[in-house]
Formats: sequence, structure tokens, C-alpha cells
Amino acid sequence: KRNALKGIESVRKNAAEDAQFEIKTAANGEVYFVLKAKNSQVIGKSETYPTEAVLKKGLASVKNNAPEAKLVEVEADK
Repeated sequence: KRNALKGIESVRKNAAEDAQFEIKTAANGEVYFVLKAKNSQVIGKSETYPTEAVLKKGLASVKNNAPEAKLVEVEADK
């Protein structure tokens, strides 16, 4: 659990910085973005988007919402 919380905090922190995002092209020609930590480790990957214009809307949403996203903990079925 501790590592998961550290990962979530890393996403929150890095999502606020443009330099931590990288736009890539999938094999099918669609585009997607990855979020990297300061050590260059990929800590998030988006869905693919048909165009870069649509991708930029998704990227803006992540940048705006991730830093302050509410964490909701659910219990696993036992």
C-alpha cells in the first residue's frame, strides 16, 4: 500500500509539469502520451488518440486534474 501511495503522489507531482510528458506514436499511427518521473521512469500512459489535437485535450485534462485528484480507497473483496 505504501508503494502505491508513493506512486500516486509521484503522478500528482509530475503531472503538473509539461516537461514530464512525452508524446509518442503507436504502431497504428494514433498518438498517445506518457508521463515520466524525474528519473525518466514511465509512471503513466494514456489511451491512443486519433489526432494530436484530440490528444492535447486529454493531456490538458490530466495536467489540470491529476495534481488535486481525490483519492478514494476501496477494499478488495475477501
